[in-house]
Amino acid sequence: MDELQVIDDLRGRYGPVFRRRPGVLYVGDPAAAKAVLANAESRYREHSDFFYTSKGIFGPRHAQQEIGRAARNLLRDHWARSAVVALDPVSRWPDAGNLLLYKCFRDALVSRGDLRHLVDQVLRHAVLAGARERRSPLSRAVLRTRVRRALVTELIRRQGHGEPEDLLDVLAATGPADSSHRAWVQLSEVFLSCVFAVAGSMGFLLGWSVYLLGTTPDADADPGSVVREASRLWPVAWNFGRCPVRPHELGDVPVTVHDEVVVCSYLVHRDDRYWPDPDTFRPQRWVDGMTGAEAFIPFGWGPHTCVAAGFAIQVVEDILRRLPPGWHVEPHEHRPQVAAALAPPSFTLRLPDGR
Repeated sequence: MDELQVIDDLRGRYGPVFRRRPGVLYVGDPAAAKAVLANAESRYREHSDFFYTSKGIFGPRHAQQEIGRAARNLLRDHWARSAVVALDPVSRWPDAGNLLLYKCFRDALVSRGDLRHLVDQVLRHAVLAGARERRSPLSRAVLRTRVRRALVTELIRRQGHGEPEDLLDVLAATGPADSSHRAWVQLSEVFLSCVFAVAGSMGFLLGWSVYLLGTTPDADADPGSVVREASRLWPVAWNFGRCPVRPHELGDVPVTVHDEVVVCSYLVHRDDRYWPDPDTFRPQRWVDGMTGAEAFIPFGWGPHTCVAAGFAIQVVEDILRRLPPGWHVEPHEHRPQVAAALAPPSFTLRLPDGR
């Protein structure tokens, strides 16, 4: 039994708020999930999924917002100027989607220097679905150390370079001249989070959209509805963990300061009080206005909602529109690849000239 089946069964048995195991509480109720993520009553330690690093949360908040806006604008401008979508006649997914998004945005992530080749290795060793399981912990640790050292050196070197050419310039501009080594390490990890967001999360969202559209008969809908329904049914960011700072209750379940509270968007998006036939891919529901916006949190919720959510959806929509008529999907598996991100099953995409 896989992890998703386990939490589906636990929800069916105990309701939308339940203990997955001692010390770990899962939240699938939409209202409770939003309350946890919004944290208006300060029940949880301040947390940013994107700016979380091995050295703690990178901050302050205004610096997070500045980086988020600048990064989004840089990627958006790059996409508007140079978006080129080139797929092989026959491609193996979801890796092909990750590689495509990385190729599209590589120059915007790191525009020059030998560091590009190290970032290429990060993609293959840590971003692609199942990549971490294919590498030993030692080899991953060695690569992580090399990449972090190179990124810190490059970030410091780029201080004061003027108008940013790539994401490294954006981050270098955030670090003041007297920044500690700890701050530069944090910025290096924020850069890697950006790489995963662009090539990993956005690539998986593209993969889900192509897979579901290609395996669902009569799923004739506009790309916007397809992408939104894909992100509802199989949200890439499917868990958001939070640490309580004082005892309270969620529903009728007591929460202690020793618990981890996990907001599970996968469960929130399948609440049948808000989504008719929730386990079915029905992009038409977005056209008909039968949406359950109260139960839709694919990019988080509250002050730390992903600032580039709209842009990510736009990019995937644009790529779907550019797929030539006559493409089709050959699935190899039918269950998601479950890890920190919810990746689509393995499948082959054939374009008309790849028959």
